[in-house]
Amino acid sequence: MIEARHLRVLRAVAATGSFSAAARELGCTQPAVSQQMKALEASAGTPLLIRTGREMRLTQAGEALVRHASGILAGLTAAEEEVAAIAGLRAGRVRLVSFPSGSSTLVPTALAALRAAHPGTRVSLVEAEPPRSVEMLREGDCDVALAFRYGAGPAEWDDLIVRPLLADRLVGLVPEGHRLAGADAVGIAELAEESWIAGCPRCQRQLVEVCEEAGFTPRIDFATDDYPAVVGLVGAGLGVAVLPQLAIESVRPKGARTVVVEPAVEREIVALTLPDLAQVPAVAATLDELTRAAGRATTYV
Repeated sequence: MIEARHLRVLRAVAATGSFSAAARELGCTQPAVSQQMKALEASAGTPLLIRTGREMRLTQAGEALVRHASGILAGLTAAEEEVAAIAGLRAGRVRLVSFPSGSSTLVPTALAALRAAHPGTRVSLVEAEPPRSVEMLREGDCDVALAFRYGAGPAEWDDLIVRPLLADRLVGLVPEGHRLAGADAVGIAELAEESWIAGCPRCQRQLVEVCEEAGFTPRIDFATDDYPAVVGLVGAGLGVAVLPQLAIESVRPKGARTVVVEPAVEREIVALTLPDLAQVPAVAATLDELTRAAGRATTYV
């Protein structure tokens, strides 16, 4: 294999016309130059220099290699500089996927801080709910996934780096004129006869499970994964809902009131990445900023 250091020596020899002059230019000894030239000729499998007395000239193979050496070494230098920039967070790219309420609450704060600290780092954002977002991470379609889960599944994310961010409690949402609108806390069984408005499929399954544990099956008249639509439907008096606090924070309900629902149910908000990606400086910085943003997150109730 031809090594870059050998190409640098060959180029210096070709430019100066001798081993001793090349050694002075490179800041090494003449025997070191001679040894590296022998190693390069062994790698090439053919002579690269012809020595006649004090004169030295390139063979045809040597001329070809010198001709390519400049481009190779220039490309290598550019690559080294780019890698150094990425490692030093002067450059880099992070592909982030997030669920909608995370995109409107945690992500803006985190990315603004990241841009201020490392303006050369670029972040792209797409939205997807888990488990699709986690699949995208495993398939190589993103570098960081902001995700959530209700209770830890068996070995669900064992192959991933999991950065816990916050516990996001579910809260009730009722119309302003509802009989329970002013209550300090509401047992979910008190809403058994209500018309329900459900959220995303995963949240809907969680709602049904919580209600069934309380002894009833919710009558779901409307289902939408658009949180402003849920709030609008509740505000219009068409039913009640249970939403994560982050979703309420991102929407600011109009015509609806939030109430604390008992028993308490929380979803775990996390940032996920692959073990190898966790070592990439830009990815690590993104995880750190998401953690700080979660620490500053407020709740609406």
